[in-house]
Amino acid sequence: MAARLARITGAEHTAMLGLGVYRPARVVTNDEVAGPINSSDEWIRTRSGIRNRRFASDAETIVGMSAAAGRAALAAAGVGPEEVDCVIVATSTWLLLTPAAAPQVATELGMGNPAAFDISAGCSGFCHAIAVASDLVKGGTARRALVIGVERLTDTINPADRGTAFLFADGAGAVVIGPSDEPGIGPTVWGSDGTQHRAIRQDKDWMEFFNEIDAKGTDAVRPYLAMEGTAVFRWAAHSLKKVCLDAIAVAGLTPADIDAMVPHQANGRIIEIMARELKLPESTALANDIEETGNTSAASIPLAMEALLRSGKSKPGADALLVAFGAGLSWAAQVVKLPNWQ
Repeated sequence: MAARLARITGAEHTAMLGLGVYRPARVVTNDEVAGPINSSDEWIRTRSGIRNRRFASDAETIVGMSAAAGRAALAAAGVGPEEVDCVIVATSTWLLLTPAAAPQVATELGMGNPAAFDISAGCSGFCHAIAVASDLVKGGTARRALVIGVERLTDTINPADRGTAFLFADGAGAVVIGPSDEPGIGPTVWGSDGTQHRAIRQDKDWMEFFNEIDAKGTDAVRPYLAMEGTAVFRWAAHSLKKVCLDAIAVAGLTPADIDAMVPHQANGRIIEIMARELKLPESTALANDIEETGNTSAASIPLAMEALLRSGKSKPGADALLVAFGAGLSWAAQVVKLPNWQ
């Protein structure tokens, strides 16, 4: 007779215990990015809602920004690095195929030897990572997990590309996820549509680039991030309503119960359309960090949470709807209690 394997269980409920962010020092105005794309401050603001964004210096690396955000999240949670046994980094701009960034971040934070891995789910990566971390804690595989969304999108965009150069920026945000006496992270509603994989993509794979180098030498053009902006706008503005409503419903709430909405900061007009479509109460605080931060992909949700809390428009413990979408196409949404922040 085969031996019965042991079964483990974890926390009944989980929550985000603390939030920390890192914003690069350099502020870049619309006027600075407008020249190479033959544009203007007015054109950029009208189409995206962006006024400024942050660009990382050579010294502000993926690992460094992640560690800074993680350190602040640990402090906000009152959790020591030795109490974290899983680190998840959501990013699309760690430009090594291997090894992952997460183990280096864990070492930088003095965590010892936790499980550590990266998630690549585009702009929805942070919400994906929250779901994974919460389930790990509930399942007993981890006691506490550090989730980080981080990007250096300026490494991947062509400054002369009119469709992307003004949108994307850099930064990092992190949360500590652990046990809670009450539910602090609702069930996740997520999905993907691979038929639209070209909507947001790297415009050539690395083997194609290597072959170009062999054929053209220094005339070979490196891969860049490419986006079909109109297609993404239409899809996001009109397809995410059901995702949001489903996330609210599975959390046992109604739109009237939502204190704050923190959508992925992709485009100011998309944010306005989504809020209007959901018919949220006028009292619902709406995160609009894109105006000063730009689109930071997997980092945008935690950065927007921090901006909302810092502004005083919402407070820790408020019921907030998180929703993100991006390359894949992929999407994810969940209702959470906003965390303490630092």
